[in-house]
Amino acid sequence: MSVLKATRRSVIGGMAALTATARTGANAAAPVTINVVDVAGNLALTQSAFEAFRRANPQLVSRIAFNQAPAPELPAKLRAQQGAGRVDIDLVLTGTDALAAGVEQKLWTPILTSFASALPNPNTIYTPQALKMQALAQNTGLCVSFCPGGPLLEYAPERVSQVPKTIQDLLAWCQAHPKRFLYARPANSGPGRAFLMGLPYLLGDSDPHDPEHGWDKTWSFLQELGKTIEYYPSGTGALFKELGEGSRDMTVTMTGWDINPRALGVVPKSAEVATLAGFHFVGDAHYMCVPQGVADAKMPVLLQLMSFLLTPTQQAVTYDKGYFYPGPAVRDVTLAMAPQDSQDVIHEFGRPFYDKLIADTPIEVPLDARKMVYAFQRWDQQVGSKAAN
Repeated sequence: MSVLKATRRSVIGGMAALTATARTGANAAAPVTINVVDVAGNLALTQSAFEAFRRANPQLVSRIAFNQAPAPELPAKLRAQQGAGRVDIDLVLTGTDALAAGVEQKLWTPILTSFASALPNPNTIYTPQALKMQALAQNTGLCVSFCPGGPLLEYAPERVSQVPKTIQDLLAWCQAHPKRFLYARPANSGPGRAFLMGLPYLLGDSDPHDPEHGWDKTWSFLQELGKTIEYYPSGTGALFKELGEGSRDMTVTMTGWDINPRALGVVPKSAEVATLAGFHFVGDAHYMCVPQGVADAKMPVLLQLMSFLLTPTQQAVTYDKGYFYPGPAVRDVTLAMAPQDSQDVIHEFGRPFYDKLIADTPIEVPLDARKMVYAFQRWDQQVGSKAAN
């Protein structure tokens, strides 16, 4: 038997033993250190909630260590730790990218299968759209924040006189203004993923949920668009820095990536957004996932921690500075419940039409795990590797 199979068998046995403890909400024997790795930028929304849990529960948690990493690098790191039987990451905060890879590779503990009674019931706490996103986790994680996503166009109005109205207009604009449009690698960028998965709706592809057989127009369009693109940033932050500095004129964005960089001064407040004909939102979410192989003593604490982050008071904190607008995944959490500085930022830098746009526009569920992994790999091979020089 391989080390990995032995480790997984040990984990499954450990989960069975832990279930009774988790159901009673029993505490760990002594305070533990919780190691959190964020591959989604989610700590901008939730770190204060983590700290609030630590302060309120010194008998459970002695320390919470926070680290960040690129999403594409995490699965291999977890596989190596699990294969060696030495998992030192207790909780992962991830977007749909590493979530999908982890589901595909069976890296996550099926917490809602093994510990449902110790956690909130998704059917009763989530908003309808967040509940759809929760289904992508396949019982291996809990949605902690929600954003309707994109793809929206963001542009500098002083440099873009004719704003594209259709996806064909966008290609024509990029051909007339080579290297002035940019988007980031979808496997490590929320706006990049939204653009990739939103194109089949904009182009009228045969099956928006089948990147292998139903995206003929999308793959052709991306290859043609790539002839006008200088390179693909590895992350979203670098992209908006270039837009703010004026080296690019237009990009794709999401509600939060529009609001937050303007609030931080990375992008001028004057930047504008637009939608293209046939636009559908592609929803986005952040998840809390527990890797397979986490120490038994930590599981009851992790279950209580995740439950705490899904309370309305802590969910209100996810409005943040508009980074993942709106942010809350649970029902009946309004902006009026958020900290005053969050309210002030969103009142100043939010878009008054966003709430109506979100209400009136279809919000599609992203690809499932297997199809998303396929789409990322195909984009890397056929699009990302062939940027214009």
